Amino acid sequence: MQLLSDRILNMATSATLAMAAKARELRGEGKDIIGLSLGEPDFNTPDFIKEAAIQAINENYNSYSPVDGYVELKQSVITKFKRDNGLSYTLPQIVVSTGAKQSLANVAAVMLNKGDEVILPCPYWVSYSDIVKLNDGVPVEVKTSIATDFKMTPAQLEAAITPNTKMMWFSSPCNPSGSIYSKEELRGLADVLVKHPNIYVLSDEIYEHINYAGAHASMAQFEDMYDRTITVNGVSKAFAMTGWRIGYIGAPEKIARACNKMQGQITSGANCIAQRAVITALNASPSRVQFMIDEFKVRRDLILDLLNNVEGFKTNTPEGAFYVFPNVTHYFGKTLRGKTINNATDFSLYLLEEALVATVTGAAFGNPDCIRISYAASQEQIIEAIKRIKEVVS
Repeated sequence: MQLLSDRILNMATSATLAMAAKARELRGEGKDIIGLSLGEPDFNTPDFIKEAAIQAINENYNSYSPVDGYVELKQSVITKFKRDNGLSYTLPQIVVSTGAKQSLANVAAVMLNKGDEVILPCPYWVSYSDIVKLNDGVPVEVKTSIATDFKMTPAQLEAAITPNTKMMWFSSPCNPSGSIYSKEELRGLADVLVKHPNIYVLSDEIYEHINYAGAHASMAQFEDMYDRTITVNGVSKAFAMTGWRIGYIGAPEKIARACNKMQGQITSGANCIAQRAVITALNASPSRVQFMIDEFKVRRDLILDLLNNVEGFKTNTPEGAFYVFPNVTHYFGKTLRGKTINNATDFSLYLLEEALVATVTGAAFGNPDCIRISYAASQEQIIEAIKRIKEVVS
């Protein structure tokens, strides 16, 4: 009898976490690795949020929390959705989870049956495809390119829809490309979806506030899509709270109740201290973390300027998040320092081993022509990293 399940044997390892582990291994050997692979702000959680957590500890918050989150936190989520996105939700429509990744997993578990297709505009966040497959769904990848800022067009969406299509998942701002769908572009996709009333949308907006383009747009803002959209968000990125593990959804009540039921059998409620801290974070004005966004924009402009002087890196200008996603096909088929580069995975490993810079292959995000470079690092590290890259590809 086979020891491990087919489910786990067929699941891919997270490429971002695998690259981070490889980088840690090399650091353990004494090598000076610059890590530009993880999607994690390099800022500390703001003090006013940490103080709220300390207060919660002193007030003896130590018991199990409600499965779907404290009422006070859910009310803060409702206030945030209304204030920042113009979306109106009620308490039964909100579910707080252990990170936005669990929010995604909950939705897949309660909505997908065997053979249900989920449209994924490429590139997509690294875990989407495997979460869909883990729940017996079928990922349907829609290829985009740097020429369209890695955004799916209405025509491409229409062409991808079949009688088996159950959902569309996407992120805006996008991880890994940093692309942002404008309100007009979302309306174009919505115009296709209204012709197919049984298709639901998962809108991942975790990078909402890391936006250099202006107003953020949500699919659920359209009246004809509100009842068919699950909006996923959290505090990891904008508030530098990755390790606090709090995410949440606003969804049609039937779906939210199903996620609550599922979570009750898997993890129950999220960490009680983290939840109390997040109440303070969400109640605060987004302007309190604007200093981080301002610095990310400076770094974005810096890394784009540096990469423009590296042969073979073709970049667009990302409007959000903290990644660049350059096309590196220039190097495919070439031999550098005795190593043949056949694809983006080879190239990413080459940069780690020769330049001592950790990036992530675009293949993990559904686009094998690119690599993802995070600029959630100091300006000094960015300058040194691109200097090293330029040296090993010259």
